[in-house]
Amino acid sequence: MITAYRDNGEAVVISAVTPPASLPPDIVWIDMLRPDKAEDLLVEGFLGIEVPTREDLKDIEPSSRLYTAKDAVFMTASLVCKAEGGHPELADVAFVLARGMLITIRYDEPKAFDLFTAAMHRIPGGCSTGTVLVTRLFETIVDRTAEILEIAVARIDGLSTQVFGDRPVGKRRPPHYLEAKLMDVASHHRLVAKTRDSLASLSRVLTFLYTVPSVQENKDSKELCRTISRDIQSLSEHASFISGNITFLLDASLGLINVEQNAIIKIFSIAAVVFLPPTLVASLYGMNFDVMPELKWTFGYPMAVVGMVISAIVPYYFFRWKGWL
Repeated sequence: MITAYRDNGEAVVISAVTPPASLPPDIVWIDMLRPDKAEDLLVEGFLGIEVPTREDLKDIEPSSRLYTAKDAVFMTASLVCKAEGGHPELADVAFVLARGMLITIRYDEPKAFDLFTAAMHRIPGGCSTGTVLVTRLFETIVDRTAEILEIAVARIDGLSTQVFGDRPVGKRRPPHYLEAKLMDVASHHRLVAKTRDSLASLSRVLTFLYTVPSVQENKDSKELCRTISRDIQSLSEHASFISGNITFLLDASLGLINVEQNAIIKIFSIAAVVFLPPTLVASLYGMNFDVMPELKWTFGYPMAVVGMVISAIVPYYFFRWKGWL
């Protein structure tokens, strides 16, 4: 699907089946969403450049992601998608500056694009060139990335409350409660890790974009690039802080699981020690020797039972006195 945008934000859908003879003169942005071969050839015919394919976008070499060819600037950035769900992903998006226009090629739908197109007509001064538009688009992408980090912080705070929140005295957690929370920790860690990777990619792109001659010639775009780079640096530091909190939450959850397991083992250990003396008494009088005077006692059986009870009570109160229970 090819959507062209005029400098006032108006969208025009271009079909490869019935293509126009030429692009309208006020087009500043061509957005290609999951383009097929025919759509690639159509845009290449309009602009005289080679459009990056899906395989090209997956290349992780910086030299393949950031380069200039035939007076066109090619940049590829990784953006976070599906952040609100449980399986966030990174989508590679190509940004091409050619003939005063911006061309974007993407095979997923980062929310930042929808936010930008909805507010494009409200941008102060408008987007008269692709250079101005791409810097404004990156500003929206970084703002969306900051929003994703806020989502991650809110989720982690909620999870921390669930793990460390006050519980009624004596009430135990449901079985496997903490084990389930570990899966939530892993999910939040995945989101933050994807966001950090995206910020690293955006940092490289903005550094490269800052050196582009058309950006250097535009004072506002140049200053905006510098501001976005500072924002990316701040968000990267914030993402590292969040990652540290997730690590603490993971370690604390594992510690609580160990505490609960140790409490269960402690109960079995104390029970074994408490019942050991009664077992010894019962074993002693369970021996079948001929010469055992106690077997002939009238009160032998009650005395043996009383001895077993006392031998169980004494260790119990001894442990309570020591504070082991």
